[in-house]
Amino acid sequence: MDSAFNNLDAAGFLEIWQHFDADDNGYIEGKELDEFFRHMMKRLGPQEKVTEERVQRLKQRFMSAYDVTADGKLQIQELANMILPEDENFLLVFRREAPLDNSVDFMKIWRKYDVDCSGYISAQELQAFLKDLFQQHHKEVSSDKLEEYTDAMMKIFDRNKDGRLDLNDLARILALDENFLLQFEMDAGSKEERKRDFEKIFDHYDVSKTGALEGPEVDGFVKDMMGLVRPDMTGPELDKLRAIMLRHCDANKDGKIQRNELALCLGVKPNP
Repeated sequence: MDSAFNNLDAAGFLEIWQHFDADDNGYIEGKELDEFFRHMMKRLGPQEKVTEERVQRLKQRFMSAYDVTADGKLQIQELANMILPEDENFLLVFRREAPLDNSVDFMKIWRKYDVDCSGYISAQELQAFLKDLFQQHHKEVSSDKLEEYTDAMMKIFDRNKDGRLDLNDLARILALDENFLLQFEMDAGSKEERKRDFEKIFDHYDVSKTGALEGPEVDGFVKDMMGLVRPDMTGPELDKLRAIMLRHCDANKDGKIQRNELALCLGVKPNP
């Protein structure tokens, strides 16, 4: 596959991605996927006659190696790993040793780089994020290259093309795992089961282990809780919902949500 993409850079990758992700949903699947591998067969050279059988064989071979999520789709990170040389694979810097599996960690990043508290990440704020990320991975990058990467990231992940990233755009960049709360049925089961589920939920968001949710811990809980019904929630909407939740749950008005306060809010009998 590499020989089909000699000297491909970030800009060339972006062109390929936008061509095959025709419906702009963040991954290549179905007919898009077949078209992509048909294109690969043609690029591999005229000596390889393009037949449906060979296309499917090539597809199977590379999907088994690169479809990390095993969902039959190619996500943008998976495709980047497949076809970009290492020094140009700017998406690799987002592959963390520990997966980003907690919305609290995600919201810490969001709050840090949404410097003007607009509820969105501007191109300038994204560039600051990328610069820090490259430094953390001990990668040298020129200012020109940093601008090119920032522009490419904006074009790839800014789905509504308004020149800024919303919560869901950044979640796609950071490959944030599925909403933690989806595994629970809030109104199902016995009182004991609901109580047990509540303890798991509270402990998940209480990353600091202080017995109270505060700052990005409240943000992360609100994001996931409201995300059950509003998966496309924006930053400004999250801020409004956060204020509403604090108003209703923070009984002692200390800006935090204690374990017993959240239990009462969710209709779970708190521990004595």
